[in-house]
Amino acid sequence: MAPAPISWRQAVVEDVVVETPRAKTLVLDVPRWPGHRAGQHVDVRLTAEDGYQAQRSYSIASAPEDAAVKLTVERLDDGEVSPYLTDELRRGEQLELRGPIGGYFAWHTQDGGPLLLVAGGSGLVPLMSMIRHRAARSSTVDARLLLSARSRDHVLYRDELRELAAGDGLAIHLTLTRQTPDGWRGFQGRVSADMLRTVGPAPAARPRIYVCGPTAFVERAAELLVELGHDASAIHAERFGPTGA
Repeated sequence: MAPAPISWRQAVVEDVVVETPRAKTLVLDVPRWPGHRAGQHVDVRLTAEDGYQAQRSYSIASAPEDAAVKLTVERLDDGEVSPYLTDELRRGEQLELRGPIGGYFAWHTQDGGPLLLVAGGSGLVPLMSMIRHRAARSSTVDARLLLSARSRDHVLYRDELRELAAGDGLAIHLTLTRQTPDGWRGFQGRVSADMLRTVGPAPAARPRIYVCGPTAFVERAAELLVELGHDASAIHAERFGPTGA
């Protein structure tokens, strides 16, 4: 039997959560939502009064077990869609979305691990869906996250990550590229081979690897991982460019 076509749905905004000075999470009620896999995304479509439409793709931040669909959107000043989603959209308003979309960049606890997640900035969003899914299933799969951010204030879900890292088998590592607070003991600078080697797991453990972020970040991280001996076929990459707002 052929899969059902992915159609546009009206979603209602239940809440808007401030994550960082430039990013907000839209908590959506989506009637007849078919469910999603951790790592998938949706298309969002806005229609102006004159009929003009703009459409962009956004990763799903919520776990499949969550009743609401959550999209975390980072505002880009020259973006056509993100400024409206982060600055103007309010509770009770509606938007159109289509999904879930994608199967390559997805993970289920049954897939096992070890799991190595590498994120640049808002590339954390689909990986957060995986981390939340892991927690919702009470999974103890070995999972390591290496997150690159401009500063600590730019880290999405900072408090939640700290809480989840207190659980069984999840390690969170940060590298700050532009500004570090006094007493900072984490990594500094862009993701390097030494960071990836330290975070692990080693190539011999054959981890499932997911890398998400800006195109240049993803390409460099994947290159470093292969140089360290990781199997290129085990690296799942998802990237976005400057027009992805």
